[in-house]
Amino acid sequence: MDLIFNFKEMASAFIVLFAIIDISGSLPIFVDLQNKNRTFSAEKASIYSFLILLAFFFVGDWILSLFNVDISSFAVAGSLVIFVVAIEMTFGVEIFKLDSPGGSVTLVPIIFPLIAGPGAFTTLLSLKAEYGSLNITIGLTINMIIVYLVLKNVGLVKKMFGDGGIYVLRKFFGIILLAISVKLFMSNITHLLGT
Repeated sequence: MDLIFNFKEMASAFIVLFAIIDISGSLPIFVDLQNKNRTFSAEKASIYSFLILLAFFFVGDWILSLFNVDISSFAVAGSLVIFVVAIEMTFGVEIFKLDSPGGSVTLVPIIFPLIAGPGAFTTLLSLKAEYGSLNITIGLTINMIIVYLVLKNVGLVKKMFGDGGIYVLRKFFGIILLAISVKLFMSNITHLLGT
């Protein structure tokens, strides 16, 4: 594990993960669950999501090696997934469908796929090709603290931002993700092509 702390890398990793996890964009879903008298645990959701994402971050390389896939190739694929998520956020279209089976509200849909979903998994390994492990881990930890605070105070956060504020945040981070996905694609495709 790369133990060299770099504030810029940590901040970048935090912003990318914040945009992908999109906890503010998921607020309407949490509010709807509360309106339907469906309860969820903020503590369990944030802790389990953190452990799942952290485990995947460290064993993801091993999983990729089983399929003989390198980090740069995965980062290119990841950049395409991030690009699609950014298109959804920016243009308000639905590409990924929330079609998980029923069950515990804390586990599905809050932990998976809203927090620890395919986008977050892909992003973590994609970031590994660009930033140090320590910086990504710190960025992830800060994100999970925010996830906990938002889930614990859904009504308050919605009241603070309002529908308009949540809408603006979603569009803003969508544009940032578009730029990040292009950068991630170009830097890794160049490496793969050996130029």
